[in-house]
Amino acid sequence: MLAKIRSILFIPLFYGGSTPIIIMAFIVAVFSVRGTHYMAQLWSRYHYLCARLVLGIRVEIKGEIRNEPLLYVFKHESMFETIDLLRIFDKPVVIAKKELLVIPLWGWIAKKHGLLGIDRNGGGAAMRQIIKQAKKAVAEGRPIVIFAEGSRAHHGQRPELQTGFAGIYKLMGLPLVPVALDSGVISPRDTFVQKSGVITYAVQDEIEPGLDRDDIRDRVHNAINVLND
Repeated sequence: MLAKIRSILFIPLFYGGSTPIIIMAFIVAVFSVRGTHYMAQLWSRYHYLCARLVLGIRVEIKGEIRNEPLLYVFKHESMFETIDLLRIFDKPVVIAKKELLVIPLWGWIAKKHGLLGIDRNGGGAAMRQIIKQAKKAVAEGRPIVIFAEGSRAHHGQRPELQTGFAGIYKLMGLPLVPVALDSGVISPRDTFVQKSGVITYAVQDEIEPGLDRDDIRDRVHNAINVLND
């Protein structure tokens, strides 16, 4: 019951407070990309503050998050990490489904920040365009983040990685860092009720570029699921 009350209080506080931040971010984005990055991190920090004070959620990072041109592959269990990564990274470039870019106002700001919308049915041409944009971001020293499973999974589930993941890994030619997490225990995908507790990000060992398709898929799939065992 307490978790439900906290979750009900969280909704107007977070979304109500997000509205002026997003409006300000839209104005800032017209004039400054750097300002867009600042506003995105401000929004993410506001989200974490609300989660910490109202929901009783805190984050523990095991391992090191490096703001370098690396390919980070995250486990995906909750909306929580999609917002929180703007706080734990500095100017991350996220590869996500292109449908996110059509969200009014937010989608335009996300694109200005660096979100790359991939068309899963677009074939080779769509992939080449994503890689071109991602390599430009790498040249600027920015980390690339991808949720290779595509959609959120319940904690304990191990969905297969999206077919385009291995192609991104191969064409980017970057060291890859898998990140396991357990946000689905605290913030399940099928309910608005969020529990208090600790969400763990477990940063796994870096994987070198150049592995074959089957090897990289198996290693990443096992690595991002270590907190499910």
